[in-house]
Amino acid sequence: MRGGDKIIEHQDLEQSTAVIHTVSAYQVTQEETVMNQKGLDGNEPTEGSNVLNGSEERLQETPTELNHLQRLKQTFACPPHGLLDRVITNVTMVVLLWAVVWSITGSECLPGGNLFGIIILFYCAIIGGKLFGLIKLPTLPPLPPLLGMLLAGFLIRNVPVISDNVQIKHKWSSALRSIALSIILVRAGLGLDSKALKKLKGVCVRLSIGPCLVEACTSAVLARFLMGLPWQWAFILGFVVGAVSPAVVVPSMLLLQEGGYGVEKGVPTLLIAAGSFDDILAITGFNTCLGMAFSTGSTVLNVFRGVLEVVIGVAAGALLGFFIRYFPSSDQGKLVWKRAFLVLGLSMLAVFSSIHFGFPGSGGLCTLVMAFLAGLGWTSKKAEVQKIIAVAWDIFQPLLFGLIGAEVSVASLRPETVGLCIATLGIAVLIRMLTTYLMVCFAGFNIKEKIFISFAWLPKATVQAAIGSVALDTARAHEDKELEVYGMDVLTVAFLAILITAPIGSLLIGLLGPRLLQKAEYQNEDEVQGDISTQF
Repeated sequence: MRGGDKIIEHQDLEQSTAVIHTVSAYQVTQEETVMNQKGLDGNEPTEGSNVLNGSEERLQETPTELNHLQRLKQTFACPPHGLLDRVITNVTMVVLLWAVVWSITGSECLPGGNLFGIIILFYCAIIGGKLFGLIKLPTLPPLPPLLGMLLAGFLIRNVPVISDNVQIKHKWSSALRSIALSIILVRAGLGLDSKALKKLKGVCVRLSIGPCLVEACTSAVLARFLMGLPWQWAFILGFVVGAVSPAVVVPSMLLLQEGGYGVEKGVPTLLIAAGSFDDILAITGFNTCLGMAFSTGSTVLNVFRGVLEVVIGVAAGALLGFFIRYFPSSDQGKLVWKRAFLVLGLSMLAVFSSIHFGFPGSGGLCTLVMAFLAGLGWTSKKAEVQKIIAVAWDIFQPLLFGLIGAEVSVASLRPETVGLCIATLGIAVLIRMLTTYLMVCFAGFNIKEKIFISFAWLPKATVQAAIGSVALDTARAHEDKELEVYGMDVLTVAFLAILITAPIGSLLIGLLGPRLLQKAEYQNEDEVQGDISTQF
């Protein structure tokens, strides 16, 4: 019993000793904490505070190293995550798309086949656009991705080994570009705001009409006497060149508007609103001249035919616009998708059928009028339809610019032709800038703002890509070699216009905007965000 009592006493002694040590350690910790707090407060720097400060400094140095290690672990993790996983997934999707099409079409999807060329062009254009989007210069807006898409198609056509294996038939290329044109026209028609039309000031009307018409007429005269084109084809070229590009102007204006530049006098809003009407005027003039160029007979009959095409296009567009305004009715399910399908399907039918029946200028006008009238009746649901149309444009934009670039062959270009095209384009752009300056006079803008608007009205891209090849495609359909030469000249000018003016215009807007426009001192963020959402 005594041995057992000694063992119990010994265990009790050990437990009490452990408790004492624990309590003393806790007291020491508390004292060090108090001392460290004093040291941190600046009252009594102690050894404990110095130790803590040193450990904090070491902890501050290690997070960057830990972040790098974590990134490396995530990159090479098994199974993969992050960038490596995205790369593997995207490559698998590309290969799968090709494999599925190959399993259906066979040789058409092998090198030299038509579908193979379309798939390669599509992905190369996307990659080119992504690469150009990564080029970011400080204080400047990013370069438009469409330049990368254009150059990707140009390189595919002119690099010897690639051009032998990537071939696309003219019929397929023309059809894909016509579909892209239909989507652009639908977006333009839906983008028109009836309230803005009623509230347009005189300066917006002048800015929409004046520079476009003056540049178109100047380009037509230069093309007639410098390039030797007939008058109908000279005006076709003029209206192709005369349009400004919303794909370049709108994003640049939104960036300036977010920064508060020119907001007080409404410079970004003016340019965004006027750009839509400028494009519609150019497309209307182009379609009218296109119908006259491919009609036979006297000049009076050709003019009458052009007017007739305008009347047919407007009448058919009004009829179809009122139809899809009420069908489907608002009580049906999946209303937005049905409306988007109908407006896209009817626009493509109008563009293709107008060419088939010999009225190539009517299809574009029909699509514009139809989309505008339909949008008036859809009110709040129009924005949802526009989102679906925007997705379709995201798919066909790389194809459009890639195919335009692929149409231009260095071997077929004569140096004198390129020189005359650049001279025509350069003189016409200078006349346009001077006209723009005059159009915004007496509108309350100072000299710096007038100069900025003149340079901002320079870029060309979307409309040139959409209608620049239509005349060439129509000439090929008529199997007229002489007209094909004229169409190739028009396409060459459109290609050079995009290649030269799009990057220069984007850079000039980014450089001159903060220097020439006044920055708003006070700005309502909610109001600005509302303006941006309604305009774009």
